[in-house]
Amino acid sequence: MASDPHRLSEDTTRTLAERVFARLQDDIVRGVIAPGSKVSETGLAGRYGVSRGPLREAIRRLESRKLLEREVHVGTRVASLSFADLIEIYHVREALEGMAARLAAENMSAAEVAGLTDLLGQHEQQQDLREDTAYFQREGDLDFHYRIIQGSHNGTLIRMLIGELYHLVRMYRYQFSTTSNRPQKALNEHRRIVEAIEARDGEMAELLMRRHISRARENIEQQAGGAGFKS
Repeated sequence: MASDPHRLSEDTTRTLAERVFARLQDDIVRGVIAPGSKVSETGLAGRYGVSRGPLREAIRRLESRKLLEREVHVGTRVASLSFADLIEIYHVREALEGMAARLAAENMSAAEVAGLTDLLGQHEQQQDLREDTAYFQREGDLDFHYRIIQGSHNGTLIRMLIGELYHLVRMYRYQFSTTSNRPQKALNEHRRIVEAIEARDGEMAELLMRRHISRARENIEQQAGGAGFKS
């Protein structure tokens, strides 16, 4: 049976769009392209060596993830939060992810807990984390906080915490993790949370998660001067 040339073309475009999407998302999350920066299709096409078709598909996906935003008469920019909005979100995260950690201690299966331990083992091998310069977590199941939220087995919490702001908050989480001495401290805090979950100590898991996010918020408050916040 002959191959459909149109299908081959569609598959090639989709593959290119996936690649440029992954690269552009990583560059945004890592701060290579700073929050609030204006981007153009021409500039991005040249940067990533792709045509406009797959690039536009990647841009649409990043807009749906709230990492890019289109403004009338201005163009497309990397999304950014105001300092006040980000701090508000961290206060909400402290309360809700603390609850998620408590529920995870009550509801996660032994296999899910073992998966958390394995995940931290993978994180520990990252060169930048070993050097204590950054703590990069890929999205979804490769993200410690995502796993804890899913492990709560509470649909309402999952919808609230892994909703439209997840990817934007993940960007700020990474960029502020590059503060000196914070990456290793964050990893150790993650380990203690897993120990509490494994011990089925929901009260301790909640306390440790709240403390972990509170320290991250305090780090943002101390470092916010040079960050890309909306005025």
